[in-house]
This record gives sequence, C-alpha cells and structure tokens, in this order.
Amino acid sequence: MIRDALDKLRGAVTIVYPMNLPPYDPVRLEFEGNEDLAGTQAGTLVLEEDSAQLWWAGKALARDKKLSDYLGRNEKTTIVAKLQRKGQGAPGREPVFSEEEQKKMMAYTYKKQEEFKTHRSLMARGWLPEHWLDGPSLPQEAAGRSMSAGDHRDMTVTKSIGYSW
Repeated sequence: MIRDALDKLRGAVTIVYPMNLPPYDPVRLEFEGNEDLAGTQAGTLVLEEDSAQLWWAGKALARDKKLSDYLGRNEKTTIVAKLQRKGQGAPGREPVFSEEEQKKMMAYTYKKQEEFKTHRSLMARGWLPEHWLDGPSLPQEAAGRSMSAGDHRDMTVTKSIGYSW
C-alpha cells in the first residue's frame, strides 16, 4: 500500500518536474532510498517498526492481533490510534473540546453570569419582582404565564409531576 502511494507520488513529481528534481532535494532522496534524517528534527519523529507500539483508548495493542479483535467488524468505525516508542507508556489524551469550543463555552458562561448580576441588581433596586429569579417562577415567566407577587408562596412541589398549584 505504501509502495503504491510512493509510485503515485513519483509519477506526479515526474509530471510537475520533467527535468527531475535536484540531487539534494529530500523528495528525490526518499525516492532513491538515500534520505538520511540523522541530525534533523524529522529524524526524531521516525519510529522503527520493532521499537514502536500502537495505542488506542489508553491500551497498548498487541502486534499479533487485528484491529477487528479490539473494535469489532463495523467498517464505519473511526478511531484515533497513536504510535509511541515502546516503554514510554500511553500517549497523552486528546482534549475533549477544541480550543474554539472552549472559547465559545466560556463566552456563553460569562454572558449568563453578567445577565444574572444585572437581574440581581435590578431586583435589589426594586425594578424587578423578587420572585422573578426564584426557581419555579422563572420558567413560568419565560413561557408567558406571569405570576403576581404572592403566587409563588402558594406553590407546592411534587416528586413525579413537577409543580402544582
């Protein structure tokens, strides 16, 4: 499979560079099998087959087993497996939320906190009825069924039904 990909890449490079690549080009050196990564940053990323370990879901996968032994036979299953040097332990976990999602959640939380502070200050000034921020009256108010100031005192909470009058 890798040889097929390299052959396709070699054909594409030949089409783009018909006069061939210069002798020092890393792509040409790779095609010829002469690439030396010693002393380069890329050389630290190369793992030899016998010193590599495949990890998935915090578990080291055995070389003699197939992935289907771990995942089942569903061909639509997508996993993220990582290669690690043997003896280094499990690789770091992926973050649950991306940075963009974290920023959005933090902005939403900050906005809601500021709204709550505003409502509390309005309530303290007497511009907003006190029951408005109380638990059961808030959904009522949002649904358009406003309550008078004393109505929330007559409410009882039942276990399975919810709120009753």
